[in-house]
Amino acid sequence: MGRRARRDRGLHRRRASRAGSLPLLALVIAVGLAAGGAYAIRRGAADLLATAGTPTTVPSRTTTAGTRPDASRPASTAPVPAAGRVAPAPKITYPPQGTGGFRTATTSGKVAGRGGRLLRYRVAVEGGIRNVDVESFARQVETILSDPRGWTGGGEWRLQRVGRDDAANFTVLLTTPVTRGQLCADTTDHYTSCRVGDRVVINVARWAHGVPYFPDLGQYRQYLINHEVGHRLGRGHERCPRAGGPAPVMQQQTLGLHGCTPNAWPRVDGALHTGPSGQYADPIPPEA
Repeated sequence: MGRRARRDRGLHRRRASRAGSLPLLALVIAVGLAAGGAYAIRRGAADLLATAGTPTTVPSRTTTAGTRPDASRPASTAPVPAAGRVAPAPKITYPPQGTGGFRTATTSGKVAGRGGRLLRYRVAVEGGIRNVDVESFARQVETILSDPRGWTGGGEWRLQRVGRDDAANFTVLLTTPVTRGQLCADTTDHYTSCRVGDRVVINVARWAHGVPYFPDLGQYRQYLINHEVGHRLGRGHERCPRAGGPAPVMQQQTLGLHGCTPNAWPRVDGALHTGPSGQYADPIPPEA
């Protein structure tokens, strides 16, 4: 019993002696309450000092065989990564004009197509274009050109991607806008792509950004490869055959649709889809 308790007892005795009429039972109760209060105050102060500098210990949630977790403990709300979620690919960046040198894919692929003349092609990416791996780009090109909706689906052509040191009939080049103008012999056009001789020139600006007429960039990329390779296979430009129907792949869909709907493939519903020969006098937008 502490000094405060003894003072309290002395106080009650003095008051009892002055009053002279305090019942004995009331005196005993008062003394007991004062002593209990002093003990509680000391105990609370001791607990506060003991925990002030001590880190809180979180009980482990690891359970062993035969041990059940506490059902009263709330379940963890930490987010769980979705299975199979893939981080987005880094944004493609490029200068107006690259180095003029090219990195050529070294790997090769299988022959695509069930008959017809076999053409082999390489794939290369100009220096200065960032976040485009040449091997990955080559596989994307091969996937497009191997699709049965493409040029290899009708039995007229077979196509095979080959490596850097293999003989090839043409090369698919991913270039910066200014280099595109130089290779295509039109230095005023930094917007479209082209085919010149055995070079299929893909403008990285269109590969990265597409065009407003195609809401799906992947679909536009399919169109872009099929259209320019179609020129290498000897096909010219075509116009929209029917408003509301799919555009022929050889229509200049990069510049306009003229009533047709976007279409990335030479073959539609199992048949080669064509339109009247010719092209529209669409203006070429500035590079964007």
